[in-house]
Parts: sequence; C-alpha cells; structure tokens
Amino acid sequence: MSRIELKVNGRSHTLDVEPATPLLYVLRNDLGLQGPKFGCGLAQCGACKVIINGAAVTSCVLPVASVKGEITTLEGLASNGKLHPLQQAWIDEQVPQCGFCQNGQIMTAKALLDKTPHPTSAQIRQAMNDTLCRCMSYYRVQVAIKRASQRIAGPAPTAEEKEVQA
Repeated sequence: MSRIELKVNGRSHTLDVEPATPLLYVLRNDLGLQGPKFGCGLAQCGACKVIINGAAVTSCVLPVASVKGEITTLEGLASNGKLHPLQQAWIDEQVPQCGFCQNGQIMTAKALLDKTPHPTSAQIRQAMNDTLCRCMSYYRVQVAIKRASQRIAGPAPTAEEKEVQA
C-alpha cells in the first residue's frame, strides 16, 4: 500500500491504496462516487470516463499512481445544486434509456465542448465515437450536445460572422 494524493471534484484526498489499483475502483470504492461505471474493464466502452486535465479518459485501466492532475467526475459537474448545462440537456432531450453509458457520454461531451464550443455534427460523432451505447441513443446524444453548446457558448456564429472574425 502507498499513500496516494488525488484531487477529485475540487477536493483533495489522501488514500492508502495499491499504486496499480485502477482509478475507477478508487473513485467508486474508496471515495463513494457512483458516476463512473464499470463496463468492460478494457477501456473499450467508455462507461468509466472521467476528465483529467481537460481530456476524457477511461479510468478502468488507469493505475491510480499514474494520475497527474485534477480529476472531474460526473458528480463534479453540478455547481451549487444546479445541474451543468450538459446534464440538463440530457434530461431535456430524454437521452438516457438504460442509462448505463451516460456517465461516459456526458464526460466525453464535456471534454469536447470545453475544447470546441460549437462543434459540428461530424465533430460530435468523431468525439463520441469511442463511447458505446447499447440502446443506440446516439442521435439524442448529438441533439443534447448541440443544445448544451448553445446554453454554454451561445448561438453558433454565422458564416458571415466567421468571415469577419478571420
């Protein structure tokens, strides 16, 4: 066992865990966070995604000792009791069916919108490509991301506005 320090959702934690323990297990078992899910255990489905240093990463195979930077989980998106615009868009668009993949979908979408405030449909599909949904709610996911984008960054600039900015 080793003392590992993590900053999760703005709070610092010192834990006594095996360094090779997957981050997902530490988040769920030691910190009691239920957002990230165990899906495949092979970093292929995306249900376990968290954001570290602005990137959505799979936590099921990431050794806790290798984490460098602040971790944000689904629980860390809401602020002062108010849902993040992505979470609200998920509700408004009725995205979840079984709900199992939704953590990975939302965390991946958050990382996308942080880098690309007004993504195109193609950019959304590309970014979301490695987060699997067995219920096939991909169209609703895309609509929810566009809705959240407008709430976060405002309406997308028109072609004329883009030309003036260039």
